[in-house]
Amino acid sequence: MRYTRGTSPFLDIAAKVVPVLAAHVDTVDAEARFPVEALDLLRTSGLLGLLVPQKYGGLGGTVLDLVDIADCFAAECTSVALIWAMHCQQVDAITQFAEPALATELLPKVASGELYLASVTTEHGKGGHLLTAQAPLQYEQGYAKLDRRAPVVTGGRYADGFLITMRAAEPATERAVQAVFAYRTELEVEVGGQWDTLGMRGTDSVSLHLTGLLPPGRSLAADRGWPQIAAQSMIPVGHLGWAATWLGAARRALSDFIDLLRSRNRPGSLDLSSPLIAERLARVRTSLELASAYLSRTAEEVAATRCAGRRLDGYPAQIHLNTLKVAVAELAFDAVDRLVQLAGLEGGYRRGSLERRFRDLRSASLNYADDRLLVATGMLTLADRQVSLS
Repeated sequence: MRYTRGTSPFLDIAAKVVPVLAAHVDTVDAEARFPVEALDLLRTSGLLGLLVPQKYGGLGGTVLDLVDIADCFAAECTSVALIWAMHCQQVDAITQFAEPALATELLPKVASGELYLASVTTEHGKGGHLLTAQAPLQYEQGYAKLDRRAPVVTGGRYADGFLITMRAAEPATERAVQAVFAYRTELEVEVGGQWDTLGMRGTDSVSLHLTGLLPPGRSLAADRGWPQIAAQSMIPVGHLGWAATWLGAARRALSDFIDLLRSRNRPGSLDLSSPLIAERLARVRTSLELASAYLSRTAEEVAATRCAGRRLDGYPAQIHLNTLKVAVAELAFDAVDRLVQLAGLEGGYRRGSLERRFRDLRSASLNYADDRLLVATGMLTLADRQVSLS
């Protein structure tokens, strides 16, 4: 088992997708439209099944592969990287926690590219809080009746299936969360409004109203409980995928800026012999080095823990994952913000320069709010008396 980031054997497959991302990224951003061309190629490439075990026809990849490929995609299109990483998050939860019959039904379809999955965890009034649910499941003659509104569902307009968090029953508390799978064809799907945002415009994270009846056997392993599913799968895979996406976008921004500095088109105001420019570039590089190092360390910790069959719900692991999300969100945006200041109006602020990545990365601290995670980390810190640093 390898524990080194940056060595995924599936990067060659990802490299064949990248030209399609590059060809459409400008129109995806300008028109705030879902990157359908990229999704079509992801279906045929096998990468929708990256985390599907080989026995189900998937690639059998790990979270280390996820991190490498999300970084690779984000260098061209942040929206595609996030869409794909969040799909992989849902796939991992099904792989780890679906009952055998449900896994056998779904995972070959994911591996073949038939199923692109969206996550339905947000609700009005609670935002994206993962450990609670408001809308209850109701039951009719063995079928689960679903009536669920979600203000934000990334890629929901185009998803073939949904992993949905619900309150387990009408009398249950909001912390009695149950995750259920639904095919799109089983549901009435009402799309609300348009996705017209500052950045991440290609994710088409619209609001949805989902209604329908689900047959028995569609719940993830309820006997082990939603908190364990969240701690073992949803949170680690989500935070790793997000962090890799943000770092990949910021890394490419620095690379493009260095190319500009070394080209004939370098703005006259940027004197490469200036110590001030060198110092500012050093600070950008420092931010990215710190983000990259912490991402590598956390990804390797998750991979090693999973390989050993251990759990990730201990205080140190939770703190490390929360810290990863907050740190990379802040450091990646800070790096690009510094580049925009250095490049100035012409080289950094006008369209077609650094501005798209600047806009995309501004969402990083808002995508599950950093403040909420910092409060959780503060409470966990009180419990971790050994101060088990990463």
